[in-house]
Amino acid sequence: MYLALLVIFLQCSELYAQTNVFTFNKVEIRVQPSVKVKNGAPMSIICHADISKNTDFQLKHNFTFLKDGKLVFMTVSDKEDARYEIPVARSADTGEYECMVQTGGKKGFSNPIDVWVAGMTKPILTANKKEVSEGEAVKLRCELPEEVPPLEFVFRKIKTNSAAKEKRVPEKNQNFSEVEFHVEEGDNILQFDCYGKRQVRSGSERSQYSNSTLVAVKEPFIKPKLITRPSSSNVTEGDQIEFECSTEVADMRGIEIIFQKNRTILNSVRDKKSLKYSTVATQEDSGEYLCKVEQGAVSKTTKLNVFVSELFPKPTLSASMTKLDENKDLKLRCSINGFQRANFSIVRKSPSGDILLKNSRELTIKVNVNDTGNYTCKAEVKGIVKESKRVRINVYAPVSKPVLSVASGSPEVVLGKPLQLICHSAMGTPPITFTFYKGDEIMKNVTNDTYATFLDEDTGLNDNGGYKCDARNNHSSGVKTSNIVNITVIVPIRDASFGSFPFGEVEIGSDTAFLCSVEEGSWPIDFKFFKKTDHEVLLHQVREYSNRTIWHKRTMKRKDTGTYYCVASNRASVDVKSRPITISVILAAWQKGVIAAFVLTAMAGAGAVALWWFLRKKKKAKGPSMEMSGSALAPNLTNEKLTRQPSDGNFYSGSGYIEDNENHMKSTDESKGPDLESAEVDYTEVEVSSLDPHRAPEQKGTETVYSEIRKTNNDSMENRHSRIYGHPDAT
Repeated sequence: MYLALLVIFLQCSELYAQTNVFTFNKVEIRVQPSVKVKNGAPMSIICHADISKNTDFQLKHNFTFLKDGKLVFMTVSDKEDARYEIPVARSADTGEYECMVQTGGKKGFSNPIDVWVAGMTKPILTANKKEVSEGEAVKLRCELPEEVPPLEFVFRKIKTNSAAKEKRVPEKNQNFSEVEFHVEEGDNILQFDCYGKRQVRSGSERSQYSNSTLVAVKEPFIKPKLITRPSSSNVTEGDQIEFECSTEVADMRGIEIIFQKNRTILNSVRDKKSLKYSTVATQEDSGEYLCKVEQGAVSKTTKLNVFVSELFPKPTLSASMTKLDENKDLKLRCSINGFQRANFSIVRKSPSGDILLKNSRELTIKVNVNDTGNYTCKAEVKGIVKESKRVRINVYAPVSKPVLSVASGSPEVVLGKPLQLICHSAMGTPPITFTFYKGDEIMKNVTNDTYATFLDEDTGLNDNGGYKCDARNNHSSGVKTSNIVNITVIVPIRDASFGSFPFGEVEIGSDTAFLCSVEEGSWPIDFKFFKKTDHEVLLHQVREYSNRTIWHKRTMKRKDTGTYYCVASNRASVDVKSRPITISVILAAWQKGVIAAFVLTAMAGAGAVALWWFLRKKKKAKGPSMEMSGSALAPNLTNEKLTRQPSDGNFYSGSGYIEDNENHMKSTDESKGPDLESAEVDYTEVEVSSLDPHRAPEQKGTETVYSEIRKTNNDSMENRHSRIYGHPDAT
């Protein structure tokens, strides 16, 4: 039963849900009366939702109006239409509008629509003063009371017969703006107005002009007057000219009159209505003069051009010569074209002032080098003095014979290195022209005061003819030539080689010859021989006028074993090091022989003593009867012992020789010392005849005995250190 009720409930719920079905067909937005509305007119923005339903049921519609993406109005309605009313449209209402409708969890959006409110409200302009004085300021306020920022305000100052001056002020946060205008010289009755602007999507919107405001201007003083006596158009050099500058002022406090020509102030007064300035007119006084009256921030000026006629032209100075040798005559003459009555004087210019030479129109002097300088002449008429252009006179002393020298002080240069030469003349009036020669070829011309330098960057072995230089100036004596300087070109050392004889191994006590040579290099060459140890040891040095040298080192010793090399250098100051070689000092051949002889003698002596001791011990053990019985030689004798045979006295052991050998070895050992270890020892077989105890004495047999034989290094000699004497029949 409960299950049946649950099924019925679910079915009813599903049927109920299916009854409230709706969908948005579209959402529309429109403007009344039109999308373009005149400023101040009413405007309505209407949003309509077109919705389809499965049945007739009511929906709550949430309408949202947006302008330029920002919320401007919201409302809720059962109807499918909503209105956003703007009773008075302003330019701020211009923009892009759209609406959104939300109901039953669904949303619908309209397409955007552009609305343009044409025109702006008329701005209101006010001024803080109706009457001002020159130099003061007028403060203006322009307001758009019904407009919304951001806005731009434009203020205008209008003068009669001149273009209006504008000031633009942007305002981001308020619908009014204030600005100040300064009243300038010449401002009389001023008119001000303003207008507003705003940026809209389609461009900019501009208001009409505001009301006009009139401001009267008062003058604190009138524009100054500037006059001359005589008239500015009738002034001649020598005339006394007087300038007068005056004004009319209401209040004398702070008044100042300034009189100037170009930028130079000639005179000024304070708290007075006029100024005077006089001078004797000259041609330099021609030009524009200015009278300026200032009081506070107000300044008024008057300009006047004055032309001064020439009384007489400038004089001309002529010279017989402008360049001449010392002790020559110089003639100077001063003249004025078309004018003879004047007082003339000839002067020489100097840093300390003019030097008067003669009050005359002509001057003749015998010159020296100190007379070099600038000369002018002066002419005076009616107190007017005029000066001629300067004439440069150069007096020359002859150059002395130049001296050519090497800048480094040494007449040598390394091959390929630059060579700097200096040419100097101790006497002579500058400028002096120096010419450098390499052989007969001109290398360089230099004009200087007393010396010149030349850098030859291409020195070679084939440079011939030496160097010289010439010196000359404007003196008539001509050119002076230096002595020839010959330069030695130093060839640097290249490729040092090193060797020895004998090479590699050297016997103790012998001499060794070391050879050091170079591939090329200028003589003399310094050769140095070194042995390389923990530090460099200089063994020998020599200076040779040759590309090679030999150094003989006498009596080589064991401590001379090591690494050797040589270093070569010359005046090029470049050390060239050879490759090193290794020398080993070894024992001499005779030293090896002495060591071998000592070793063999010692071994032979030890063998003889051992044999004597053995025979004596055996004799004591067997008694005298055993001496005649005889016995055979022991088959297992060592290589250094012989068994004594009982005989009738025909066998000799050779012990006496061993003693001699021992003495000889001792003397050898004392003379040679520890070098015995290096001796070489060989062994050889020797046949020895012996007596057979069971047969007649004439029967012969053989035994093998080893004897030490010392070999020399070249195997050319053998020295036996023991002798074996056999049977008397043995030969």
